[in-house]
Amino acid sequence: MHRNYFHLHLVSDATGETLIAVSRAAAAQYESVSAIEHVYPLVRSEAQLARVLAEIEASPGVVLYTLVEPEWSQRLENFCRELGCPCLSVLNPVLALFQSYLGQASAPKPGAQHVLNAEYFRRIDAMNYTLLHDDGQLGGDLESADIILVGISRTSKTPTSIYLANRGIKTANIPLVPNVALPAELEHVRKPLIVGLVASPDRIVQIRQNRLLSLRADDETPYVDPASVADEVAQSRRLCARKGWPVIDVTRRSIEETAASILDLLRDHRMKFIAT
Repeated sequence: MHRNYFHLHLVSDATGETLIAVSRAAAAQYESVSAIEHVYPLVRSEAQLARVLAEIEASPGVVLYTLVEPEWSQRLENFCRELGCPCLSVLNPVLALFQSYLGQASAPKPGAQHVLNAEYFRRIDAMNYTLLHDDGQLGGDLESADIILVGISRTSKTPTSIYLANRGIKTANIPLVPNVALPAELEHVRKPLIVGLVASPDRIVQIRQNRLLSLRADDETPYVDPASVADEVAQSRRLCARKGWPVIDVTRRSIEETAASILDLLRDHRMKFIAT
C-alpha cells in the first residue's frame, strides 16, 4: 500500500500528552497516511513560540495546539492563516461547551491537569506497588492490590499492569507456570479483583519464539512447543473457570483495550464488594 506523509505540529504549554493522544487517535483512522510529528511541549515564552513558528514555516502542515494564553493562541492562528496551514485548538470546543453549561469562563492555567495533588501521589503509589509485585515478585501483601492479573507467559501481564498503575490502580501480576503452585495467599484475598489473561496458542508461540530469538536461546523447548502451549492455555482457562475468575482474551486486543475491559470489571467488582 502506498503511504502518504504529512507534517503534524503539536504545540502545547504543558506536556503535550493531550495533543499526542488526540492526534494519534485521529491519524489512526487513515490507513494510507502517516503523520510526521513535531511536538513542542512547555511553550511558555516568546522565544519558544518564535521557534515553533519558524519550524511550522519550514515544514508546513496541520497544526494542533493547547495554549491557554489568548494572545499566543491568536498569534499562532494568525501565522498559520497567512501560511495557509490548518490550525485548531483541541481544548477550545470543550471549554466553550463547559462554559455554556457551567455559566462561567475558565481561568487560563497552563498544565493545570498536571499538579501534585492527591491523585498524582496515588498514581505514584500504585506504580511503586505494581513494580514491586511484577511477575510474582515480593510475595505477600496481595490484599492491598486493586487488581491481580494471572496468566501464562507472554499474555501481556506486565505492560497491562503498568498501564493500569499509571491510572492509579495497584496491580499485581502472577505467572501461571506448569507444575508450579500458585501463592497460597491468592486463595484468601478478598478485596482485589482477580482476572485471567489468555491468548491463542498460535499467538503465544509466535511471541515466545521471537523472545527466544532475541535472547539467542535454544528453541527446542516445551516453552514454544505448540502442543505444550495449547495445554498451558487450556489449563489456565480451566483454573479461572474453577475459581470463578473472569477471563480476557488478549489475542487481538491492544494493552489499552485490555485495560479498559479490566476497569469495567473492576467497577462491577467494587460495587459487589461494597454491597457485601
